[in-house]
Amino acid sequence: MMASRLKEKYQQEVVTALQKEFNYVNPMQVPKVHKVVINIGMGEVIQNVKAMDAAVTDLSTITGQRPVITRAKRSVAAFKLREGMQIGCMVTLRGDRMYQFLDKLMNVALPRL
Repeated sequence: MMASRLKEKYQQEVVTALQKEFNYVNPMQVPKVHKVVINIGMGEVIQNVKAMDAAVTDLSTITGQRPVITRAKRSVAAFKLREGMQIGCMVTLRGDRMYQFLDKLMNVALPRL
C-alpha cells in the first residue's frame, strides 16, 4: 500500500518546521497523531432499532472499516435506557487508514462545508 500524501507531508515538511519553531533537539519530540476515533451516539435507537443498521453502514462507508457497536454501561431510567442496550457505534483508525481518512477529511469534506 502506498503511503498517504498527508503522512509524507508530515514526515518531510511538518516535522522539520516544528523542530525549528519549538527548538526540539530530537525529531521524536515532535507531536504525532496516533489514532483517530469516530463515534456515533444514537439516542433514537431506543425507539427505532433499524437506525443502528443505517449508522453502522454509514460509518463503514466513511471509514472503510467495520464499526464496533457500543452498549450502555449502566441503566438510566430518565432516558429509558437499560444496561447492555445498543447506543451507538465507533471506529478506531490507526496507521495508513488514519492518514488517508484525515487527508480526505481536510482536502475533500471540510472545504465543502
